[in-house]
Amino acid sequence: MVTKAPPRPAPTPRALRLLVAGGVAAASLVAVPQAAQAEDGKAGSGSTLTVAVSQSVDSLSPFLAQKLVSTSIHRLAYEYLTNYDPKDAHTVPGLATAWKSSPDKLTWTYTIRKDSKWSDGQQATAEDAAWTFNKMMTDPNAATANGSFTTNFKKVTAPDPETLVIELKQPQATMTALDVPIVPKHVWEKVSDFSKFNNDQQFPIVGNGPFIITDYKVDQYIKLKPNKDFWRGAPKFDELVFKYYKDGDAAVAALQKGEVSFVPNLTPAQAAALKTQKDIKVNDAPGRRFFALATNPGARAKDGKTFGNGHKALLDPEVRKALFLAVDRATLVTRVFQGHAVEGEGYVPPRFGSYFWQPAPEQKRSYDPAKAEQVLDAAGYRKNGEGRRVGKDGKPLDFRILCHATDPNDKATAKYLQEWWGKIGIGLKVECLDSVSDPWVKGDYDLAFDGWSVNPDPDYVLSIHTCGALPATPKDSGATDNFICDPRFDALYAQQAVEYDAAKRSALVKQMQSRLYDTGYMNVIAYPNALEAYRTDQIRSITTMPEAAGNIWGQDGYWSWWSAVPAAQASDEGSGSSSAGVVVGIGVAVLVVVGIGIFLGMRRRSTSDDRE
Repeated sequence: MVTKAPPRPAPTPRALRLLVAGGVAAASLVAVPQAAQAEDGKAGSGSTLTVAVSQSVDSLSPFLAQKLVSTSIHRLAYEYLTNYDPKDAHTVPGLATAWKSSPDKLTWTYTIRKDSKWSDGQQATAEDAAWTFNKMMTDPNAATANGSFTTNFKKVTAPDPETLVIELKQPQATMTALDVPIVPKHVWEKVSDFSKFNNDQQFPIVGNGPFIITDYKVDQYIKLKPNKDFWRGAPKFDELVFKYYKDGDAAVAALQKGEVSFVPNLTPAQAAALKTQKDIKVNDAPGRRFFALATNPGARAKDGKTFGNGHKALLDPEVRKALFLAVDRATLVTRVFQGHAVEGEGYVPPRFGSYFWQPAPEQKRSYDPAKAEQVLDAAGYRKNGEGRRVGKDGKPLDFRILCHATDPNDKATAKYLQEWWGKIGIGLKVECLDSVSDPWVKGDYDLAFDGWSVNPDPDYVLSIHTCGALPATPKDSGATDNFICDPRFDALYAQQAVEYDAAKRSALVKQMQSRLYDTGYMNVIAYPNALEAYRTDQIRSITTMPEAAGNIWGQDGYWSWWSAVPAAQASDEGSGSSSAGVVVGIGVAVLVVVGIGIFLGMRRRSTSDDRE
């Protein structure tokens, strides 16, 4: 969907600020001219789009970046082999224009485009891609963020500048969904220690995506300029700035003043207030995230050692079952999200229909506090004279929950949990922190508010719950989300990893979600809508993904910011679009296969909206 505002007179000169928290063989685009700079040297009308975010950048290195804001920036600065079409998320060309597999699916050959250059003028070639993957295969520190994609790789070569060959140990269904930024070999081969290099000291940063990173100040801003040599065509704004806002209300106030152009992650109250204001459009669309409760299953490493201080009672499946029977998801959707969400159960939101799962009636754990009390009584957790549930050690059941200090949904949900669990005799202490990552990685939590953005292929969001995602030792960090290690889940993961039949793979992915639901370590509460707003007197049109009722912030690609048209621009010169305002000419279709990677990266991702 391309959302458009009617033509308006150009606003007064000032820097426009934007706040954000089967494929084809070839594509072409006609770029729209850039807006001019004002005479006083400041950005003229429509020339600067400042992306203000509420999340700190963890790293500007594509090999280390794990937070959503960081990975979103890397989607703008570097090409992947393939991309997702903004209309319906099918695979389209990125750095590769075509791809094919051998009959046994063990060798994949990619044709690398001739018209992609690094921003320092050098040609981007297959050697850059081969070097990127080989580095991840040979250096554990380079596999921190995306190592799951290359663990099954046997050999990667570039026989010529336009040909990349990847040989696999066994079939891997993610070969058209390798979400790995390709970096320039001639720049990155000079890096000595990938665990410490954050790529934030020398600017501009060499890339080949639609934007070039030009400056960065910690917790202040990240500045980017259009890559005028980008093969799809240059973006239409003269500058893109991600500006940091810790307080959501301050960001909304900035939008109302015209100091920013776009605000993501609105609360329902903020969205309702903004809907009545002139020159502001609210986008309310099904999102790609889930919002969940995570319980500590006993933090452990691959070497068998346990660590952290999680409450031992949560290792009892009956306690977890009782807790979740005492969570009223429908009320949370109505009261906390005010209807801007769908009640949750599985890990894949409804927008990804083929993988969306719901429990059978006899399996579903609906809100039933009376049954929760029965479960606890039967398991030996009786109430004392004060009405408190007592554990087998004689101590009252008092749990802690990690809460994101900047997330109003966490805080509001926590109040309901305190009330509901209090009625069944369980205490809850809410610990709201600016960053929950530190105690989470150490295993120092009982419960936590959790959430992930799910990609069109659910590979990563499922892989983070396998035994292979655990850290090597308690001193290391892994790709695990919540230290879950379940042999039955792992067996299903291994089966679907080599399954190319779409229907069979979908069935296996649903079985995996069913197993996670039954273990009770994770309780998916809701699939929140994407609630976001932008100024129509600053942004003329912008691409949503998917085309019908899609989100703007946090897309699987660079479409929103690359496609954004300044309101001051007189017309969309030369623009026609094949999908969602993206001006692309469609060529010959190629094989589209999406699936799951085999194993996992070396380091866990951050939590909640910190995630991809």
